[in-house]
Amino acid sequence: MTTSIPETPFTDAASEQRLERAAAALTAHGFTVEILDDAAAARTRVRELIPEGASVFTGASETLRLSGIGEDINGSERYEAVKPRVLAMDRATRMDEIRRLCASPDVVVGSVHAVTETGSLVIASGSGSQLPGYSGGAARAIWIAGAQKVVPDLETALRRVEDHCLPLENARALKTYGTPSAVNRLLILNAEYQPGRGTVLLLRETIGF
Repeated sequence: MTTSIPETPFTDAASEQRLERAAAALTAHGFTVEILDDAAAARTRVRELIPEGASVFTGASETLRLSGIGEDINGSERYEAVKPRVLAMDRATRMDEIRRLCASPDVVVGSVHAVTETGSLVIASGSGSQLPGYSGGAARAIWIAGAQKVVPDLETALRRVEDHCLPLENARALKTYGTPSAVNRLLILNAEYQPGRGTVLLLRETIGF
């Protein structure tokens, strides 16, 4: 299933100069940043970055779905994939275990809704299930972001979330779950205090919302 993405300024790929500016700012804030050509390169790099046998949780992400990274992790025996495990658990009786598994894996992999040229990452969520791992619960975090997600500043990033990402995610949620989405939680990562923990793979191509 695909969701049509209307043409807006938020779908335009950032120039190489803007990608490099965002990468430099993120690096100055403690993130490890790599600029890669495309999703295929990111797919290869993610496999290189995650050690075999690690527990890995994947956040809900069109980028992970479209790139194949989500399936690489959740459909492989190379890792201890958290998502298939928790989906098989009874939420009525094992919710505490589900919460702990999602909050503190060895590695969390996902995407973001905006990357600012001033060095921040912005992630919106309806349930918040991926946010504990992103913010510090996971030992390592890897985010893959298409070139269209680079914006000048935090104000523009928040506008991108509300005006661009939310309508698309709402349409996807209605088709998939029969319920609307909402920006119930918003995470802004302004810096990574632990060197080497957070890796951002910035792509020169557009992918995802």
